[in-house]
Amino acid sequence: MNTYDIQGKRIWVTGHRGMVGSAIVRRLESQNCVVLTSSRSEVDLRNSVDVKSWMSFNKPDVVIIAAAKVGGILANSLYPADFIYDNLAIATNVIHESYKSQVEKLIFLGSSCIYPKFAPQPIPEASLLTGPLEPTNEWYAIAKIAGIKLCQAYAKQHGANFISAMPTNLYGPGDNYNLETSHVLPALIRKFHEAKVNDHQSVTIWGTGTPLREFMHVDDLANAIVFLIEKYSGYEHINIGSGEEITIDKLSKLVAEVVGFKGSLEFDRTKPDGTPRKLMDSSRLNAMGWKPSIKISNGISDAYKSFLSIQA
Repeated sequence: MNTYDIQGKRIWVTGHRGMVGSAIVRRLESQNCVVLTSSRSEVDLRNSVDVKSWMSFNKPDVVIIAAAKVGGILANSLYPADFIYDNLAIATNVIHESYKSQVEKLIFLGSSCIYPKFAPQPIPEASLLTGPLEPTNEWYAIAKIAGIKLCQAYAKQHGANFISAMPTNLYGPGDNYNLETSHVLPALIRKFHEAKVNDHQSVTIWGTGTPLREFMHVDDLANAIVFLIEKYSGYEHINIGSGEEITIDKLSKLVAEVVGFKGSLEFDRTKPDGTPRKLMDSSRLNAMGWKPSIKISNGISDAYKSFLSIQA
């Protein structure tokens, strides 16, 4: 296994204000390296001149592409051009200029939602591009797939040490708790918190509660990214998942317990369940020697503390 020593390296974390980027910055602060970040006012990643100028001046050795335009089903349906253009531009500019600037190592982050809608379960890396995409986020997915293929193309043609990783559903500090646009776990945290403070007797959850989902704390993802930068130089992208499934029913009860909501849970069976099961096959990463360390009950407690801190 090839190793890359990040000690003393200048590491640029794009998207450092997001949940993933901020977790990576926290993780790197414990290393003997120089963490570089850039605000949107300093460099517009969609602008190749901005990116080239910033990289020429700051000279990063390592680039982590955690920046992306993200949103839920509504945003994707309303702004498809923004989702495909912005994410394509970010990937194209940062990857190309990293090659031009002779960056030693780059990691691009995809997302489990870019796999085919009917991918086999657990989802292996090889299932990418083997079937139709989920129509509600195909614009985002196509741009992210292009980013993975860009890394592979620069590795193949130029020998660049550019790799890609595919995280599962994430949660933790810095998450989005807006009920209109958030994912299921942060939405449950907010729902149960508001029900508790408003003395509601019950909380209604969409669907039957039977679908299985996989969740991973964002700090585990940050650890995995550093691990891959140091240990992996392969052509294929790598799945990063917890390997553990939980039903929406059990997840809801766990969140209610952590938040301290004492009322009842009611499932609205007239609402859709979505995919019955969504689990990543992370056996390749596990075989390299990495496994997550944060149990979901502890992770939800951490996420709830973070949620309370932004409510204060």
